[in-house]
Amino acid sequence: MLYDVNSNVVMYESNKTCTYYAILLLKLFYVDANVDCCCHFFIYIYIYMYIYISFYKCLSFFVSSPNSLFGMGNPLLDISAEVDKDFLDKFGLKPNNAILADESHKALFEELIGKFPAEYHAGGATQNSIRVAQWMIQKPEKVGTFFGCIGKDKFGDILKKKALEGKVDAHYYEQEEEPTGTCAVCITGDKRSLVANLAAANAYKKDKHLDLEENWALVEKAKVYYIAGFFLTVSLESILKVAKHAAENNKVFCLNLAAPFISQFFKDGLMQVMPYVDVLFGNETEAAEFGKAQEFETEDVEELAKKAQALPKENTKRPRVVVFTQGKENTIVAQNTFPVLKIDPKDIVDTNGAGDAFVGGFLSQLVQEKPLERSVEAGHYSANVVIRRSGCTFPEKPEFH
Repeated sequence: MLYDVNSNVVMYESNKTCTYYAILLLKLFYVDANVDCCCHFFIYIYIYMYIYISFYKCLSFFVSSPNSLFGMGNPLLDISAEVDKDFLDKFGLKPNNAILADESHKALFEELIGKFPAEYHAGGATQNSIRVAQWMIQKPEKVGTFFGCIGKDKFGDILKKKALEGKVDAHYYEQEEEPTGTCAVCITGDKRSLVANLAAANAYKKDKHLDLEENWALVEKAKVYYIAGFFLTVSLESILKVAKHAAENNKVFCLNLAAPFISQFFKDGLMQVMPYVDVLFGNETEAAEFGKAQEFETEDVEELAKKAQALPKENTKRPRVVVFTQGKENTIVAQNTFPVLKIDPKDIVDTNGAGDAFVGGFLSQLVQEKPLERSVEAGHYSANVVIRRSGCTFPEKPEFH
């Protein structure tokens, strides 16, 4: 378990409550009874109430509550289309990669929409994961909270609508200077190349949003935090504020390596956050690039996980968990491996969002304090569902038991 359930507190509160009700019932029904009868009745009532109340108080630790899962990142509208190799080559894109758009990608978005049948989906790595986690949990609604920046425009309205439909408690920082961010999802076979035009997502301001009393109250309410490494390019100070809060209060802070370029070009910021990371996510490509940046001198994914786990850690009350996925190959969790769910290649529609879905499934169990094995199983299930559909989408209800 990643949490420390304080059973002593539960026991103390149960004792006080049981004593109160036992005495109350004694006064109501046995005022004129003899002493022995009163004592026996008191004992029976006390034991019954203790078992009843203790059970439900303990159970409450394992049931998600609204706003117990917090995510912060880059909300983007995904523009998804199947493209050909010539399109990738034209814009210097690689399969199974993610980059930030620059001047050379100005024509990419218009050509993607004009040349290929495109679909629009609510996106952004962290937002996707929070949506999937909420879908897996179902009830109560709004277990997941999400912060990010959007524009006051049509695409921003779409994202707000999708958040409501997904029962996520989204609190966007809305501004007029930049339009809502978009992400080109270029699909070739079972691979995807992402090109993100952050726009408004890049305009998130800690002092204008995260620091506001009503917003910080939502951060304090959470017990699990998740941020994808992409947000390192936007607001390192916001990430550090949340990460330090988690460490100081023995809560769970999760980070995703997100993409190879994060380890390559944002290494300093990444390593400022790393000491606060309780759960580190990534895929085999991201793990390899992280290993190079840290000079781990190994390409073995299991060894990379062990070395990442051993990095300095601020909150020593809980060990770091490192989770590296490998597509259809086994998922590595530090020193353990977990087989993925098998799928016929012809059933794969779109692998975009598979990693986000895995994290969402994992978080859905983590926030309920389920065993690590169960979290991995939920991650595998969620990813298996999402890759059968276009975009990071899912049916009305999960079939995960």
